[in-house]
Amino acid sequence: MASIEFYDVKIKAKVQIDEKDVRKTKFNTKNGQVRYGLRAKTSDGRNLTKFVSKPDWDKMSVPEE
Repeated sequence: MASIEFYDVKIKAKVQIDEKDVRKTKFNTKNGQVRYGLRAKTSDGRNLTKFVSKPDWDKMSVPEE
């Protein structure tokens, strides 16, 4: 199974999260734009977010939250 790289701000390092633990989501900005992102949790329960382009978001075969 593939893994996706996120940046963990707390430990200031990149971490690998299994694709099965990742969800894709859309963020609506105040000025009406839509941002596409991936969300995951660390082993100790902290949230991780990674913004991706729309084509990359569309290619992902993970569930949407």
